[in-house]
Amino acid sequence: MDRRTRVLIGKPGLDGHDRGAKYIARALRDAGMEVIYTGIRQTPQAIAEAALQEDVDFVGLSLLSGAHNHLFPEVARILRDKGGADIILFGGGVIPEEDIPGLKQAGFKAIFTPGTPASEVVAFIENELKNRN
Repeated sequence: MDRRTRVLIGKPGLDGHDRGAKYIARALRDAGMEVIYTGIRQTPQAIAEAALQEDVDFVGLSLLSGAHNHLFPEVARILRDKGGADIILFGGGVIPEEDIPGLKQAGFKAIFTPGTPASEVVAFIENELKNRN
């Protein structure tokens, strides 16, 4: 029996704006995925632990505060250190183009910037699942 794809959406740091994260969470749910939303102002440790505890396939992080170069790689590091290297990471928010290569080098498969249609995020996850199988 196949289980539904599980995606954790997290908001690390002090960023309190979650409209985009909720928009993506809803779109993923509507596409048939099981979504775990951690809420705002989470530590990288709390996000990584929730992802491992919930046995997710993907972790999507959203950040608007500008701390993405620190917080995103920290979540990736903790996941790797705790045995979650197989979890596919993606991120979104107000992230300058010049920061995207470093985030990808830190382990993020995709970074979505403002204005990205939710269908593009859904397609990314579906393509990653096809490539995994």
